[in-house]
Amino acid sequence: MAPKFEWWAKGNNRKGTPVVVKMENPNNWSMVELESPSEQDFLVEGRREKSRNKNARQLTWVLLLKAHRAAGCLTSLGSALIALGTAVRRRIAAGRTDTDISSSSSPAIAKSKPRFLYSCLKVFLLLSLMLLAFETAAYFKGSHFETPKLQLPYGFFDWVYTHWVLLRVGYLAPPLQFLANACIVLFLIQSLDRLILCLGCFWIRFNKIKPVPKTVISDLETGENGCFLPMVLVQIPMCNEKEVYQQSIAAVCNLDWPKTKILIQVLDDSDDPITQSLIKEEVHKWQKGGARIVYRHRVNREGYKAGNLKSAMNCSYVKDYEFVAIFDADFQPLPDFLKKTIPHFKDNEELGLVQARWSFVNKEENLLTRLQNINLAFHFEVEQQVNSVFLNFFGFNGTAGVWRIKALEDSGGWLERTTVEDMDIAVRAHLHGWKFIFLNDVECICELPESYEAYRKQQHRWHSGPMQLFRLCLPAVIKSKISIGKKFNLIFLFFLLRKLILPFYSFTLFCIILPMTMFVPEAELPAWVVCYIPATMSFLNILPAPKSFPFIVPYLLFENTMSVTKFNAMVSGLFQLGSAYEWVVTKKSGRSSEGDLAALVENEGGKKMKHQRGASAPAPETEAEKKAQKKNNKKKKKHNRIYMKELSLAFLLLTAATRSLLSAQGIHFYFLLFQGISFLLVGLDLIGEQVE
Repeated sequence: MAPKFEWWAKGNNRKGTPVVVKMENPNNWSMVELESPSEQDFLVEGRREKSRNKNARQLTWVLLLKAHRAAGCLTSLGSALIALGTAVRRRIAAGRTDTDISSSSSPAIAKSKPRFLYSCLKVFLLLSLMLLAFETAAYFKGSHFETPKLQLPYGFFDWVYTHWVLLRVGYLAPPLQFLANACIVLFLIQSLDRLILCLGCFWIRFNKIKPVPKTVISDLETGENGCFLPMVLVQIPMCNEKEVYQQSIAAVCNLDWPKTKILIQVLDDSDDPITQSLIKEEVHKWQKGGARIVYRHRVNREGYKAGNLKSAMNCSYVKDYEFVAIFDADFQPLPDFLKKTIPHFKDNEELGLVQARWSFVNKEENLLTRLQNINLAFHFEVEQQVNSVFLNFFGFNGTAGVWRIKALEDSGGWLERTTVEDMDIAVRAHLHGWKFIFLNDVECICELPESYEAYRKQQHRWHSGPMQLFRLCLPAVIKSKISIGKKFNLIFLFFLLRKLILPFYSFTLFCIILPMTMFVPEAELPAWVVCYIPATMSFLNILPAPKSFPFIVPYLLFENTMSVTKFNAMVSGLFQLGSAYEWVVTKKSGRSSEGDLAALVENEGGKKMKHQRGASAPAPETEAEKKAQKKNNKKKKKHNRIYMKELSLAFLLLTAATRSLLSAQGIHFYFLLFQGISFLLVGLDLIGEQVE
């Protein structure tokens, strides 16, 4: 760099403030202002001009370096987009439609699934494409998408377009606007409910309200200081979940509770002989280590999880136990779980359930798990906590909870009539006067579904089951002896507003009515309905997970995208259609490995699970099992599922976005465009992990 600054050493005479440009590399440069020269330095006019020109060249060189850096960024962005496009093309090439997979795996289930919604979407898509072509032709003929003056038509096309406008003004717009207004009212009611829940959560945090037990367990061995150490039964229901059974059994066997006062039941519904033998051997290994653990296997899966739990509760030794803790196969409670939950039952005979919060070991695995974490963080932090503090009632989450066995028996025990046995028993216990407590500061480790296929099936079960239950328990709620306020909360808020109205208006308003208003502009949706209120609600939803704020826009779009699955499930459950009674175990990936668990436990409390590493060693396999496993691994290939409903809605919304663009509708165009892209990505199964 020295030769370039020789002109300054020779005495450059110029006016102004000298500037030295320091460049260590093109990405790190600075300008340093020097002391102003005296008047004696400006005697020769020629040298002044030469110095000024050379200084300008230095600044030009800096600007060129910055431009080169920007060009490099654009080049790398282009390369990244090309790589992304290649990955998308490769995943789509390996795609299989959900219809093909369902029919090949289970023809009976495929025939029983309702196809009405998909057929309606195809009809809407076809009509929208025809209307887009028709309106585009009218636009270029000068109609400009406005109602033409009633005058004698010039030709056949003008006659047709005039009558089309009269048809939509007189017959299509009024009912469409009425339906839009009805959905807007439901939208506002649901938004108000969400706002009230958030205000309740702020009040709880501001006043530091939390359940406090009347006793604290200090010495487990001696039971001194009046320790409350009742008999506890722990149940682990599972079915073909060989990815996670070792971690869950190890975590439960390491619960810090007197061995004489705890019994662990491993309730295995697996129909795979290899999985059965592996789970049985794991149980035998812990039995040899001194744990009080038993293995139970049912011949058939009648009643699914509810039938499994019901069968286990019929054992003769259950009468010796006062409480039962339930953990699904992918849940690993920390050693002090019982010490933090059981004390709340002391001297509180009306308390029937203590529910803990879930924490997720794979919440940052991909975009799908991040979006799920936002939803579930709001569910636990806001919905469960507020309902627990102000109403002493909420829906049991099916796992990571402790029940008083007397409350289960008083409520009729586990019933097999729906696919949401956890919500069923919670509602019946509430009708019998039992109270619930939610502990937001007690967490139980688990994992989230990483593929859209697994998440979609889970959400279908979670949204069809409540409608089955609502239809079955409505007469019992009306006839019950609970107060009018509790009946109103149970019927209108718990079931209708949050389980029925929410998926109904989300799908109808944003996926059907909004695109139709683009082709029938006489009916319209205000911008605050399309943008401002949804953005505000998304902001409130994301508050319990502040690290997820960069994903607020994908979250808003994804929630509307999931509305088609939730709406379909809601209709199936309400009208008892075939898919309402499907029970598919959520696919686990085994992310809750011992390394992940140990790291999470150290971060949260500095405590490690005792004997965790020795307990997680895989059970020995026979040579035949090893060969079979190797053969299965060779056959497994990852592929995408192509979801036809989501793709149909994607093209419908993109078609409506094109129509909106031609008529300069502003914010409606951007919403329809990005929502259509969201449906397209989900329909092509590009949001989560591929399935095997």
